[in-house]
Amino acid sequence: MTVTFDNPATAPAPLADRYSNVAAIDLGAVTMLVLAGQAALDHDGSIVGTDVATQSEQIFQAIGAMLAAHGGGFEHVVNIRTYLTDIDVLNEYGAVRRKYLTGTPPTSTTIEISRLFRPEALLEVEVTAVIPR
Repeated sequence: MTVTFDNPATAPAPLADRYSNVAAIDLGAVTMLVLAGQAALDHDGSIVGTDVATQSEQIFQAIGAMLAAHGGGFEHVVNIRTYLTDIDVLNEYGAVRRKYLTGTPPTSTTIEISRLFRPEALLEVEVTAVIPR
């Protein structure tokens, strides 16, 4: 088993040099990707949008870029974890999520939290994907 860490240039880079956006775990016939939590950041590190739908779109575009950089797509997502600062926006988030996760739904956890690392961030999303070789 080999683990490599990276930050694909096609997605916004982490804000700090203390973590990587992607851990790629070579399991022989498949590669498992564990993505760090993604907030609605652009390539300059600024939050995109002031509503959950806009922020969700930005997050899923970044996740898609990371998956694609490793030869995968949303069809390879096996688990998704979402942290919302307001559970009342779950339907708006869910509408965006359904645009990207169109096949068999992955396992999922959604949690309401009091705040994220920036006050204007409304949600953070982590995914795990398994990509066949």
